[in-house]
Amino acid sequence: MDTNEVALKICKAAGKTKAGNIITMDMRGIMFSTDCFVICNAATATQVRAIADNIEEELDKDGVHFNHREGYREAEWILLDYGDVVAHIFKTESREYYALEKLWGDAEIKAYEDNA
Repeated sequence: MDTNEVALKICKAAGKTKAGNIITMDMRGIMFSTDCFVICNAATATQVRAIADNIEEELDKDGVHFNHREGYREAEWILLDYGDVVAHIFKTESREYYALEKLWGDAEIKAYEDNA
């Protein structure tokens, strides 16, 4: 599965669990460690975990497993590292505070639109 397919699967899985403001950021040429960020948010820690869990479950079905996971216990910001694609699932306040979209302002940003 290529980078775009993994990113789309992550977006779809996040959308199924009512993640808010799902975007992708093209990190090629900006970072050497990954090609794409998928960023989304939710109002509560419970929902942040549910989004992360659904992403893991949906990608596992296709044999795609994360390399590393951080932040699950606190669920303010869960990071799922799939190598070329890194998913960032934030509580809304944490997303506003860390503002990855501004931090990596040179990246091309695309909003995910669920057309399924």
